[in-house]
Amino acid sequence: MKKLFFLLLAAAIFLGSCTDRDDKGGQVNIRVKNVANFNFNKVIVGEEDKFHENVTSGKYSEYLQYETAYQYAYIKIEADSTSYVLQPIDFVGEDSLSFGFYTYELNVSEEGDVVLNFEVD
Repeated sequence: MKKLFFLLLAAAIFLGSCTDRDDKGGQVNIRVKNVANFNFNKVIVGEEDKFHENVTSGKYSEYLQYETAYQYAYIKIEADSTSYVLQPIDFVGEDSLSFGFYTYELNVSEEGDVVLNFEVD
């Protein structure tokens, strides 16, 4: 009976210590996918010191780590000599993203508005 107890205890400890890739690094990892028909020279997501560079049409950027992020964010896209901005009003009532990997799929409408489609990777 003691062996069974210790075996169950060891299994519980082992299973409790397992993690998946969402816990890696303890941060939110965000990349950008460019679905516009032109290249993005620079994409700022949230913080001015965090930016994705040279995201060509139809391609993904590398992941960048963020302490806190939301399903939508301040985004500034620089393409050639034009800038496009998505400016959220506030995050009241929004929950921040849990640790994990996410993609901000970005497009620019004919009117010049940034269109954000949020994806969980």
